[in-house]
Amino acid sequence: MNAFAKRCVELRKSDHTLNEISEITGRPKTSVYPYIRHMPLSRERKEAVLDSYRLRVRKIAARRKGKSVRSFKRFTSWSPQTVSLVSHLIFDGELNRSGCSYNNRSSSLIAHVRECMRRIYDYDPRSYVDPKSKVIRISYYNVALGQYLTRKSRELLGTIDVMSTDSKKEFLKAFFNDEGCMDFRPERNVRQIRGYQKNVAVLQIVKGLLLDMGIESTVKKPNEVVIVGRENLLRFGEKVNFSPGVRINGLRSNSLWKQPMEKRELLERAIASYKPAGSSGVHRR
Repeated sequence: MNAFAKRCVELRKSDHTLNEISEITGRPKTSVYPYIRHMPLSRERKEAVLDSYRLRVRKIAARRKGKSVRSFKRFTSWSPQTVSLVSHLIFDGELNRSGCSYNNRSSSLIAHVRECMRRIYDYDPRSYVDPKSKVIRISYYNVALGQYLTRKSRELLGTIDVMSTDSKKEFLKAFFNDEGCMDFRPERNVRQIRGYQKNVAVLQIVKGLLLDMGIESTVKKPNEVVIVGRENLLRFGEKVNFSPGVRINGLRSNSLWKQPMEKRELLERAIASYKPAGSSGVHRR
């Protein structure tokens, strides 16, 4: 191995990049590369190079737009509004490297999430409506925002059980608005609130928060939490409930009601359908 090749190998062992070795030796990258191509950089150096590249790209993009990189407000303490925002992103949204997004058919929930996001981020999202399902998608493309809210989502799941009652209510309301349904089938004597979530640990959190409010529930396989019984449905309606404007999809082929009824209205109907205490044939489901 000639002296130049040895020099290239020594510099690579010291975790220098191809560009740096080329600059140090004064030789073109095409001359350096054959001697180091089988010598990868350390993981730490790769991450540092990627971080430097991302920062440079953001600065270039900002200069082209004539404005600074879009910032957002970080929060150290949780409020019902920030709990609601992050909860919705957990349940019916996405948190990833490019930013975050939220998907729902309800225009009222879309408006609510936008309003909550406005408290920490001053820029409007990109919107898209699926022509078949009519699901609305709003997306916030900001890498730093997505990373930050991903961390806050883990923090929320780990601490919601010790937060204020109002924050617990917002967490539960977001869960049942996004993941829940009001299952009321009077002809089969069925009255139950059901919530679905693939993460069973989240279902256990939901069950615990409901119990804090005097609402008994059961976690059932494969991935749902179920609330039954008149008193439990009453307490749910009083302390949590579905938000106004959140409707069932009455256009589904298997829809019982054949119209987009509000979930809270179905809950009221289900509660009202119970026979008075003491009468014969008391409903138990």
